[in-house]
Amino acid sequence: MKDLIEFLVRALVDAPDQVSVESYEDDDGTVVYEVRVAEDDVGKVIGRSGRTVNALRAVVRAAAMRDGRRVLVDVVD
Repeated sequence: MKDLIEFLVRALVDAPDQVSVESYEDDDGTVVYEVRVAEDDVGKVIGRSGRTVNALRAVVRAAAMRDGRRVLVDVVD
């Protein structure tokens, strides 16, 4: 899952070498992925009105459903 998120985000940004994805598990079993990108690329990942990040979340949720997991994707400044 982490590899999928990294792949998709690296395709969106100008500085793909500065993309990092960290994950941790919440108390309720939800896996949270924190995406960090260069300061100039945050807007590209979020998109207009959050459309790009919402599309990314939808793809990741769909991939996680195969494993029966619940996931969240957060873009960290």
